[in-house]
Amino acid sequence: MQYPVYEARNEVVSILKKALSKLKYETDIKLEKPPEEKMGDFAFPCFSIAKTAKKSPNLIADEVIRTIEKTSWVEKIEKNGAYINFFINQKKTASETLELIIKNKEKYGFLDQKNKKVIVEHTSANPNGPLHVGRARNPIIGDTIARIYKTAGYNVETQFYLDDMGKQVAILAWGLNNLDPKQIPQSDYEKTDHQKVGFYQKANEIMEKDEKIAEEINEIIRKSEKGDTETLKLIHTAYKPVLEGIKQSMKRINITIDRFIPESTFVKDKTVDTVVEKLKKSDYCGVEDGAYYIDMEPFGVQGRNTKFFFLRKDGTTLYATRDIAYHLWKNKQADVLINILGEDHKLESKQVEVALKIIGAKKLPTVIFYSFVSLPEGKMSTRRGRVVYLDELIDECIKRAYVEVKKRRGKELSEEKMRQIAEKIGIGALRYNIIKVQPEKGITFKWEEALNFDGNSSPFIQYAHARACSILSKNKEKISRPDASVLNHTSELNLVKKLAELPLVVEEAYTGFKPHIIASYLFSVASLFNQFYRDCPVIHEKNQELRKARLSLVDATRIILKNGLNLLGIVAPEEM
Repeated sequence: MQYPVYEARNEVVSILKKALSKLKYETDIKLEKPPEEKMGDFAFPCFSIAKTAKKSPNLIADEVIRTIEKTSWVEKIEKNGAYINFFINQKKTASETLELIIKNKEKYGFLDQKNKKVIVEHTSANPNGPLHVGRARNPIIGDTIARIYKTAGYNVETQFYLDDMGKQVAILAWGLNNLDPKQIPQSDYEKTDHQKVGFYQKANEIMEKDEKIAEEINEIIRKSEKGDTETLKLIHTAYKPVLEGIKQSMKRINITIDRFIPESTFVKDKTVDTVVEKLKKSDYCGVEDGAYYIDMEPFGVQGRNTKFFFLRKDGTTLYATRDIAYHLWKNKQADVLINILGEDHKLESKQVEVALKIIGAKKLPTVIFYSFVSLPEGKMSTRRGRVVYLDELIDECIKRAYVEVKKRRGKELSEEKMRQIAEKIGIGALRYNIIKVQPEKGITFKWEEALNFDGNSSPFIQYAHARACSILSKNKEKISRPDASVLNHTSELNLVKKLAELPLVVEEAYTGFKPHIIASYLFSVASLFNQFYRDCPVIHEKNQELRKARLSLVDATRIILKNGLNLLGIVAPEEM
């Protein structure tokens, strides 16, 4: 799809090339987005030219501006220090964008097909208990990245790497097969992951005190790592109901995984053996007490972690070794690999990356690291049982959203309707409040922010969508092709210009791995729509042509908000 905003950007690049050619300056033209709307739509920094031209970037900016020829798309050009700022023709943008949005509806914002496959690996939690709040960012970031890449034109598959051989599932399996259910505290949740986690916690407690039990659990681990069929079956039977509970939790927040890849796959098919043999032959390989390791110091790792052990002295492999095998397999499955990992996995991720380089893997994963979510009450521990689970956070979001809905609409809506709206608002509040923050920054989840109907929140954006639907429902006549040329008010032009930007925002979100900018964009759209609604009458506008154009602008806003919320996995309600 040829978007007007792309035409405008291409024209800016074209006139810059001509100007730089006349001045005999050579540089790659990379446009930036100015930090403030009043500074224009595109900016070109002159610093890179200054190095070769041996002139100040400010002086070069003056020269370029004097040489540039204006075109139909460029309304105004201004200099701001070493930056040249371009202002796009708002009337032309409005005229060409409005019709395109209404014509393409849910497809507006989609980029051209790339004919490339992306694997997004996310969540991959140990199936020994429910997902907890601290790790809540993983599935939400992963699912949002997958949605963004699909919109950007990629064939996307989401994967959950299933740890079916590690210590956590071994403890769970031992607990389920050796403990009396009467010893286990009952959970308030009937979901199977909540029902089983008590066995894991109790078994872990016993293991730490009893060496005999610890050895029994270690034997389960050793047998599983050697691919013992009966042991793997025992573990599978133990974790399966927990995994089902995890799936249910993710489904509640609009997340489904395309494919679950068991860790044991790569032991059974001998891929891990291949990894071990190749790493053993490496110049960076060493042996200590019969165990094999890779020296990480030449790859920039310092301190106590310079030895990456990939094979124990008893001949069994480690989780990271099997993770390398998994990535070799993924190399054959896709063109782009993306992993979503907690910040506590940085060392292991570096180990996997180094090993893949040594082995000669053609593709290395791009890793998005995230900081953990906490509640104002403090930190959590899965092992000790002091934990707030994701299900509890979801329930609390919906419960608090219901209180807000009842306060606003309790006298006019049925109980069932209020519950339905509360669920959409609550889930939206959870997802948005997590995704709006850059992944690497920590989050303390605050209810007053998540469920704020007047601030940077999902309810604020959802309400703007519901308001647009309400305005359109009051219009009885069919709107034919709108005449956007009659839109002259600043609030109208600012809004339609912002709507036009969705393809650029999708482009930046996927190329820079920035899911948070989708949230920021939607907040801007909703804010500008509210300003437009305040300044410009729609239903009661007496000028018929202007009324039709404004109704079209309302419809276009509705489409963009719905498309953008879908990118975030959030429902766009027609009523709130």
